[in-house]
Amino acid sequence: MTVIGFLGLGRMGAPMAGNLLKAGHRLLVHDVSADAVATLVAQGAKPAGSAAALGEQCAVVFTSLPTPAIVREAVLGADGICSAGSPAILCDLSTSGPQLAVELAAALPAVACFDAPVSGGIKGAETATISIMVGGPAAQYESTLRPLLEVIGKPFYMGETPGAGQTMKLVNNLLGAVAIGVTAEGMAFGIKQGLDPAKMIEVLNQSTGINSATRDKWPKSVLPRTFDFGFAAALSLKDTKLLMDEAEAVGVPLPLGRIVQDYLERTLEREGPGADFTAIAKVVEEAAGLDPER
Repeated sequence: MTVIGFLGLGRMGAPMAGNLLKAGHRLLVHDVSADAVATLVAQGAKPAGSAAALGEQCAVVFTSLPTPAIVREAVLGADGICSAGSPAILCDLSTSGPQLAVELAAALPAVACFDAPVSGGIKGAETATISIMVGGPAAQYESTLRPLLEVIGKPFYMGETPGAGQTMKLVNNLLGAVAIGVTAEGMAFGIKQGLDPAKMIEVLNQSTGINSATRDKWPKSVLPRTFDFGFAAALSLKDTKLLMDEAEAVGVPLPLGRIVQDYLERTLEREGPGADFTAIAKVVEEAAGLDPER
């Protein structure tokens, strides 16, 4: 059986790796956190000891990491995945942007490089219901990668062009973040006019205003005022900046994206670096003259 490597056992990576184990795959894992590695080892994985060991010993290596710079160093760095040997297939599940996907494919011509960012949150990673947006070589995708991705979610093949999966993820993120911003604005207006917020969400979810924010984020995190949906505002801002940089490079103006970026920056300023991205609602409410701490 093919030995699979997995680098990055955070809140998304750990459950995805766990689902590969549950499906019976042999898994070699590594993370900067010894505790994260120990958790996967308890589930049946083997510790790699280093990122380089993954490239030496595994035919397929997945990465799930927080930023493009960390992905680049983890793959191409002095002690990275490809420093001592290279897998046949490298699949980046991170949201790391199209430019890095192009860079990795160019730097590793002997490796089938895939960019395959995911969407669906921690719950989706745990239940293997995340969507996976994939760019990379068609032959290796069909023969080897697709069956593995189907264990951790629902893959959508976007084409062979490096960065195709990352581009699709950035489009998805734009729509998701705008949904939060516009829902916060609409809700603030209604509350200021005396409407009950829970009743507003009920109406919206039976009407044309329904979106991912009204369906999930408001009922779970904003209405109860917990603001703990599970995705950091800092990561959302990172993704939004990636989107804005890529769009500027190809000459596509995204004014709504700039509004969302501003909301996220103000959210981090107001709530601190640990803020959840649903705390955008507090920024909008405060600007409307409402008490966000109610």
